[in-house]
This record gives sequence, C-alpha cells and structure tokens, in this order.
Amino acid sequence: MNVAPVIQGKNVLLRQPIESDVMDYYQVESSKELIRLYGGDTRNIKPKTFEEAQKFVDTIRANKLEWCVEFESRLIGQGRLSVSEIDNRARYAVGIFDPSVWGKGLGTEITQLVLQYAFDELKLHRVDLRVLQYNKRAIKCYEKCGFTQEGIEREGALIEGKYETDVIMSILDREYKTKIY
Repeated sequence: MNVAPVIQGKNVLLRQPIESDVMDYYQVESSKELIRLYGGDTRNIKPKTFEEAQKFVDTIRANKLEWCVEFESRLIGQGRLSVSEIDNRARYAVGIFDPSVWGKGLGTEITQLVLQYAFDELKLHRVDLRVLQYNKRAIKCYEKCGFTQEGIEREGALIEGKYETDVIMSILDREYKTKIY
C-alpha cells in the first residue's frame, strides 16, 4: 500500500496516482532512448497498450514509497524509495518517461525533493542507487545532488546482446547536510 506523502516542488508535484495518470502515460510514445536508458531491448519496440499503462500506474500505487511526478498538470515520471528499516537506508530510483521534458532540470528537482524527504523526514543514514554507466545525463544529475560514485558492477547487465556496467552511487546523511541546493 502506497503511503508516499505529497511533496510540492518549484516545478513538480510528487504525489500518489490519480485516474488521469493512466491516460497520461499511455499517450506518450515509447522512446527508443528511454528504453535503452532503462536497460530495455530497443530492437522490437511495440506501441504501449492501455493495459500496460494501467499496470504501470497500479505498480506505483502498490509500492510503499513511490511517487507519480506531475509537471504542468500531467504525469511525466515516477520516483521511488525502497527503504530498509534494519539498515536505516534506501535505494532510490527515478524515471522521466516523457522525452519532451528532458533537459529542464526536473530529474534534479525530483531527486532533491526525495532526498530531503529521506533525510529530513525519514531520518535515513544512506540513500543509494544503481545507474547504467552509459546514462551520462543521470550520473551528472546524481552528482549534482550530492551522490558519490562508490564503484561499478562490471558487465552485470545483458542488454541487446552486450554486457553493460552499472555505476553504484550513494549519499550519506552527513553529506546531504553539507549540500546546499
């Protein structure tokens, strides 16, 4: 059950799903670049079905701390924290599925809002993530938000017949406190 609180940013609103989200997701064509950045196979892209759009929104609804990202009154992506209460940490993931809004700094704003919630509200010690090494735009965003590259998992993802490398990044509570947005 989703318990993610509403978080208002300057340009984006992080919130739980609403009914119009299904149509917003459905109406954005599958982008070859996005599928590649997510680690998917771009060799046989098919148009989205309405059922896939419904499943996408239902998955957000089912996760405990996952937000729909609203920009200009429509769904453009999602962000998620997967919290380990035992270790006082979380794994972060974010995705903006609408290429028309890429390059506007929204990923940075979303990440900053989620980190603020993670450290100020949840009082977590650590937030980490994994990102494909070729996703340079995402890595730059995460570094801007204070994440540090810890290492790599060499050739751990088989994508379109080629082994790709993941970059492992994290930010600690004390590092977050020194980062001024």
